[in-house]
Amino acid sequence: TDRFLEKTKGEKNMSPRKASEPDTKVTGILESVDIESSVPVYKQIENQVRFVIAAGKVSGGDRLPSVLELAKRLNVNFNTVGKAYRDLEIMGLVYARRGMGVFIKPNVQAKCQKEIVVEVVSRLHETVSEAKASGMSEKDINEIVKKCQAANRQPYGPVPAEVLALAKKKK
Repeated sequence: TDRFLEKTKGEKNMSPRKASEPDTKVTGILESVDIESSVPVYKQIENQVRFVIAAGKVSGGDRLPSVLELAKRLNVNFNTVGKAYRDLEIMGLVYARRGMGVFIKPNVQAKCQKEIVVEVVSRLHETVSEAKASGMSEKDINEIVKKCQAANRQPYGPVPAEVLALAKKKK
């Protein structure tokens, strides 16, 4: 049996949208990636999908953009998008239906939330520890965090000017 056609546990009663039907919840997602980021583009795509699942902006049965559609929108190679979608499938977050598309699996929000919290806490710990080890004060670190929160930007973009200004001020 083709693995893309097999139904996985929890998908029995799902009737995903037809490939031709746009999913308005997913349309505004994955609008950009940052080629200059230290995070590989395929990982940025994976993470953005994971973030919207964790935030509850998408739910089981919602269709992601096709590989070619997303590659064109992001101006990246279709193999990059394909790798991200395959990895998401291996993580158990999406499933593919040949000729229909890639869909969010049901009941994966809690899993995404738990995994992302662990990853973010680990990265924040590492970053704060590096800042403290380099001699930055707690006040300076808190000021940077507040500016980052106030900037309210998507991940994987350029550092906001108001945050960069803090780095220049500290020299």
